[in-house]
Amino acid sequence: MDSDTKLQRTIDWKQGLAIALGVPLLILPSIGTFAIYLWAFAIVAWGLSVLQGFLQNLAYGEMAATFADASGLPGFAQIVFGGGTQTGKFIGGFSAWSYWFAWNPVLAIFSILIGDYLAGLIFNGVVAAEISPIILSLGAGIIIFAALTLINARGVSSGATVGYILAIFSLVPLLLITIAPFFTGNFHMENITGSWFPTDWNWGLSNVLIFMGIMATAQWSACAWETAAIYGPEYKKPKSDVPKALFVCGLVCLFSFVFVQASVTGTLGVEGIIDQRISPLLPMATMVFGDWGAMVAVVMLIAAMVLIIQTAFNGSARSMHSMAVEGNLPSYLSKVNSKGTPMRSMVIIAIFNVLLILIFSFLEASSGPAAILAASAIGYVFANGISLLAYYKAATDPKFKDLERPFKAPKGWKYVALAFALINLVFYLVGIVYLNATDAGWAPTLLGFVVLAFFAPLWWWAQKEQKNKSAA
Repeated sequence: MDSDTKLQRTIDWKQGLAIALGVPLLILPSIGTFAIYLWAFAIVAWGLSVLQGFLQNLAYGEMAATFADASGLPGFAQIVFGGGTQTGKFIGGFSAWSYWFAWNPVLAIFSILIGDYLAGLIFNGVVAAEISPIILSLGAGIIIFAALTLINARGVSSGATVGYILAIFSLVPLLLITIAPFFTGNFHMENITGSWFPTDWNWGLSNVLIFMGIMATAQWSACAWETAAIYGPEYKKPKSDVPKALFVCGLVCLFSFVFVQASVTGTLGVEGIIDQRISPLLPMATMVFGDWGAMVAVVMLIAAMVLIIQTAFNGSARSMHSMAVEGNLPSYLSKVNSKGTPMRSMVIIAIFNVLLILIFSFLEASSGPAAILAASAIGYVFANGISLLAYYKAATDPKFKDLERPFKAPKGWKYVALAFALINLVFYLVGIVYLNATDAGWAPTLLGFVVLAFFAPLWWWAQKEQKNKSAA
């Protein structure tokens, strides 16, 4: 690999964990949606989803240790499928593109959330001003994207330093806001025990499809700590650093996702969450800390949202870089700067997310982030399904099955991976399309499939480019 396309090994597992610690914040866009459809049972759904993450990430941890130079899920799939036919190469590339689309819109989603939380402070009188939430979201997005681009231009270790700082702001405000109601008397267990399911829930076909859609949405958040593996080519000791970063982050997520949904449900009740679908932690913070205390807590929470934007920004940029290096995207995107950062990918991602903010900010206020997430989750379903199939292929294909595996999942795990691949590509895919149509109309599903389909002409361009190089 040329020096201008090769990522540099500069971080350890703690730095990778620091960057990935923003993942617990991924619960924020879905607290309201889950409460609408599952009521208090959403708490159980989050727990099931994180446990699914452990099952899937055991496979990904083994792949990360086996293919130490691969950039996480997008790298694994491209290596395993890319060494055979053109069809296999396309499948591997499409998996990486799907993963890119799963992480990429996080930037837009959390910029809109930041705008909404800021607007909540302003309109509640904590700050006296009249500013449109759309302007706040767009302004926040542009400033954050520009700042993170400049910071990460100095290399992933620089981004990890920012990650250390923001990790404090990630977990502290989340814990403060969700733990405080237990001590102030604002948490009421009957809000949970008396509202387990919607009154018309009967586990009929429609309910089952909605639940599959919810689980597809949940894994977009609660299984996303696999991002710690995407820095495989940048870990100093990838064979030991990747599993450590993965499992520690998983334990943090298991606690945080279940606890946050439980705390919000017990404090606000199902109706209270639905009334504040986008920013339910704002009324919780106000209830517990008062207006000015809420302002401090929410400002800290906004800083935490910047961390998850940082996580997504780095992950999606490295997905594009990986695809370009493997010949699945134009070679223009394979170049990195002198610090090993794929800057060209970062600039494209920033522009794409500014456009997403503009498009979805003009939807109904309560559906903007949820609609973007709904489209993005389709990509994550494909990425997980194909990556798990790649794990099965790597465990059975003579070309890969005898490779050294410093870290191994339990015996027979290839069948577990195969089962979850089918769950993703069949049940979750149908479920997320049904849930999207029910919740936000067909626009998110249409956007999701259009963006995923756009990979075909880009891939054709990359193949043509390679043929021209070979001919020369």
